[in-house]
Amino acid sequence: MHQPRLDRLGPYPFQRLSALLKGCEPAAGMAAIDAGVGEPRQPLPDFARQILLDQSDGLTRYPTTRGGLALRQAIAAWLCRRYGLAGVDAQTQVLAANGTREALFAVAHALINPEATEKPIVAMPNPMYQIYLGGAITAGAEPYFFDCCAADGFAPNLDGVADEIWRRMAMVYVCSPGNPTGWVADRDYYARLLELAEAHDFVICADECYSEIHGDQPPAGLLEVAHALGRRDFSRCLVFNSLSKRSGMPGLRSGFIAGDAALIDQFAKWRTYTGPATPPTLQQVAIAAWNDEAHVEAGRRAYRDSIEAFFEAYDGEVARPRGSFFVWLPVDDDEAFTQATYEQQAVTVLPGRYLGAASAADFNPGRGYVRLALVDGPDSAGELARRLRAVRL
Repeated sequence: MHQPRLDRLGPYPFQRLSALLKGCEPAAGMAAIDAGVGEPRQPLPDFARQILLDQSDGLTRYPTTRGGLALRQAIAAWLCRRYGLAGVDAQTQVLAANGTREALFAVAHALINPEATEKPIVAMPNPMYQIYLGGAITAGAEPYFFDCCAADGFAPNLDGVADEIWRRMAMVYVCSPGNPTGWVADRDYYARLLELAEAHDFVICADECYSEIHGDQPPAGLLEVAHALGRRDFSRCLVFNSLSKRSGMPGLRSGFIAGDAALIDQFAKWRTYTGPATPPTLQQVAIAAWNDEAHVEAGRRAYRDSIEAFFEAYDGEVARPRGSFFVWLPVDDDEAFTQATYEQQAVTVLPGRYLGAASAADFNPGRGYVRLALVDGPDSAGELARRLRAVRL
């Protein structure tokens, strides 16, 4: 059956990568390094193994769509500890998610009105996590791109947006720390975005999945800034986070949405019909993970050490990420470099143009970069840097 909105979406980035490398042979005699997929490869914490054994009877019960109250209470408590919030209502301001990928996609369908008199606009950083674009288009909205360039420190620039665009704005996705650039929103940025949301009545969807992967200073959060400004109801704010990056457990498929209670209620109604819910056994693992910081700090040290090892071995013009485990590496031709890296050094990277969207003038801010995921530890990160230096086009 023909689905016009779905037809507007191109192949997912990793499908494009597979097509690009089809027919290419990796360098013989070299151990493969996969720096293309941003998949954490931390060891599973011991407490998770034990809970999976002890709580396996949870697999015999249907999970609730909103998530068990104990899980939502653990998430609310973590938000208060992490961001200094006076309180988060676990009953009304927190919703469990199967990771955040499905939630970031579905939120546009739950909150956007495709039958509005004027076509709604959903804004997003560019380059981006492609789920934002997929959600906007399939929900019947028009995407608007904040092109993120090195000259601006890769910040999604809120200035220079026409009043006509703001008037039709229904939703803004923001990702901090950013995938793929490593940009981090400061308090002033979030405050400006909140000011615009109030003036133009749109929803802010903050993807904070990399919030715990940072240097010495933890990044600000949207709810933290809203709270400091006296917006204790978190009006027009939704924050998305998960255990995939924080705890190195992407296979657990456990995350959350938190913020504006009215928006949470509307999103919960949508999810009641679509059916995503985390199994009770996995919710028990998630509760323990949100209540424990030791394994998070261990993972954070490993990522910090990996960043240090990479930059000690790589001598080139590249900005250090302020957050996340990605390096946004400038190259002359991102597709040609990706092929050469694979064939010469058995290394897989992701062309930046696959994470970007081209403007009418065919400007794609991801072109001329490759994304590197430093997820295999410091030794691998150092080896990755040495191999990339040896690539010749």
